[in-house]
Amino acid sequence: MKKFLTVAAIGALITVSGCGKSENAAASGPVKREAGNWKTDVKLVKFEVPGMPPEAKDQMTKMMEGASGMDQCFTQEQVDKEDIAAELAKGPGNGGECKWSKKNIAGGNIDIAGTCTANGQTVDMTMVGTMEAKKNDVTITTKGKVPTGGDMEMVMQMTSNHTGPCKAPATT
Repeated sequence: MKKFLTVAAIGALITVSGCGKSENAAASGPVKREAGNWKTDVKLVKFEVPGMPPEAKDQMTKMMEGASGMDQCFTQEQVDKEDIAAELAKGPGNGGECKWSKKNIAGGNIDIAGTCTANGQTVDMTMVGTMEAKKNDVTITTKGKVPTGGDMEMVMQMTSNHTGPCKAPATT
């Protein structure tokens, strides 16, 4: 199950890593996030895994809730270098990869679909949503087979909002 959850988290990692440039910038111009502090909230909309013990499902729900409220500071330099197409090409890391059948990232919209593999497990993934200078809202759907048999589906909604200038690091 741990391997599966790693693959299922790919969408979250890709989304949190930054949605920035439009892949078709010439047609619609790049949509860039504003530099500063961003707060990301994660909502587990649907989580169905046949045969998963209730305790494991509760643990997954708590893990997702724990990712909510995460603050990240993005400098102007980081924002200028953001390129979601390049991030998607990298895949999930740790030897994993994604093959995208659809990568439409333009005009403030995200519409991505493909298959990702990590740790010997393959899932179908879609990411649909919007990206603006001060807000990103993406729904990530992951579907696949579980090692114990049956089909699983996980739907997460990730919303990131610009909350102002970067917060000064705490001093001790």
